[in-house]
Formats: sequence, structure tokens, C-alpha cells
Amino acid sequence: MTSLKVSIAGVTLKNPVITASGCCGFGQEYDKFFPMERLGGISMKGMTLLERQGNPPCRIAETPAGMLNSVGLQNPGVEAFLEKELPPLLGRDVVKIANVAGSTIEDYCGIAERLDSSAVDMLEVNISCPNVKAGGAAFGTSCETAGKVVSQMRRYTTKPMMVKLSPNVTDIVSIAKAVEDAGADAISLINTLLGMRIDINTRRPILHNNVGGLSGPAVFPVAVRMVWQVANAVKVPVVGMGGISKWQDAIEMMMAGARAIQIGAALFSDPFTPVKVLEGMEDWMERNGVKDINEIVGTVQPW
Repeated sequence: MTSLKVSIAGVTLKNPVITASGCCGFGQEYDKFFPMERLGGISMKGMTLLERQGNPPCRIAETPAGMLNSVGLQNPGVEAFLEKELPPLLGRDVVKIANVAGSTIEDYCGIAERLDSSAVDMLEVNISCPNVKAGGAAFGTSCETAGKVVSQMRRYTTKPMMVKLSPNVTDIVSIAKAVEDAGADAISLINTLLGMRIDINTRRPILHNNVGGLSGPAVFPVAVRMVWQVANAVKVPVVGMGGISKWQDAIEMMMAGARAIQIGAALFSDPFTPVKVLEGMEDWMERNGVKDINEIVGTVQPW
């Protein structure tokens, strides 16, 4: 009998497979394909203090081995989330992770305060989204501002805080240490890499926002490298994401140091990817005599 149970910042997940924010709405979409209870957790669509309409179209562009998105955090706001989106999730046996973002530190603190008494299990603090022109992108690229967001939010919530880092920095380890020192209970990475596509007929960028976040298999090696670096530099748990599309990727990411993984872009081409990844991991564990998935975390042996 194998165990896939993992613990992140004191929160127990039945397995390490989590759906990434922005790729599954607020969770209910999964019931069209499989019960969300099959998952360890769901990281819900990023929310802001007030409703956002997001960026004007075009907001999605295909790329080799991935996609660009410039949605711009379209969401109904935290009050609508609490009134309409969260109630259907009550009683569902899956860890509920609220992904939060803001244009000011006050925004982050306001959301943290509103969610503190809610039924969400954890906050994923998005200081790294490259799709907005102010706020998130700047907070995630400076040790000082990244740490300040976390330390200020800590005053307004008792929920575990997992801080989601941007790969669009020179030194990911310094940012990770800064948020850990500021009070982060866990770290997730990577968010999307900045990219661009151009329509050669119009000579204009395909995305109305000019640039967007690159996700998908193309970013996987970068994600593995950054997860490995961060996991070896901090004491808090690390959740790995970025281009995971098959069970082998999940195993590799956990060997790099991730205690759990998130799946995002792969859901658009195959909504059943999380289940396939989970089943593949279980089969691999049985074939390799691994009784507890935690046994493989951080077991890569560098030359």
C-alpha cells in the first residue's frame, strides 16, 4: 500500500496534485470531468479586492510547446467570491487554496482580512503575475517589496500563506529567502515567464498587451532548476509548477525538492491530466517500492 499524503504548511493533502490558479476557475468546472475530491488541492482563480475585467483581447497566443496568456486577472472580486463561488465548495473533501493579488499592499491586506474567517485552507499570494502593468510584477521582482507584502499580510490573517514567485528575476533564491524571512509558510514556483509573439502580416504583437506569460512544457526545465535552487535554500515547504504535463514531470519536480506540484496549462489540452498524473505516480511508486511519496522529495543527487 502506497501513501501519497503530503503536508504543506500544516495543511494535509491526500495527494500532492494541485490544479494551478487561473486554469480551473473556482473548482466547480472539474465536476464535468471528474470529482474534485480526486485532487489533493485546487488553487482557485486569482482574485483581487475589487472586480477586474482583465485585459482587452487578444489575450491568448499559442507558442511552440506552450502558450502565452495576458488575461489580466479577470475576476469578480473577493466579496463575490465569498458570496457565490466559495459556498458550493463547502463540504468538498479537497484543500481549497485562494490565490490573491493586488495593485497595492493595502489590496493584499484587505483580501487577507476578508478571507481570514472563511473556509479556505490556505492563501497563495501572487506577487509574480506579469500580466498587469502595476502591482504584482513589481512586488515580485524586489526582495524589499516582496518581503513587505508578506509581512504586512501576516498581520491580517492566521491562514497559512504560500507565496508564489516570479521567474522573471535575476536571483530567485534571494526573493525566496526574503519572503521566508517575512513570514511565508510555504513557497510556490514558478509563475509564467514573460514572452511575446508577433503577427508577421500585421506587424503587431498578437497579444493586445504586447507581452504575456509563457507556460507549458517549454518552461519545465527552468521550473525544475528554480525549484531545486529554492528548495535547497529555504526551510519552508516548496510547491513546484511550470510545464508539468505528465506523471514523469511530477516525479522529477518532487525529486528536485517540491513537496507538492501544480498543473496548469496542460489542463487546456487535456482536462484529465491531473488524474493521469496521479495514477502514473501511484504506478511508479508501486513498481519502484516507494511506500511514501515524501521519500522522494529532494532526492536528486547532483554531480
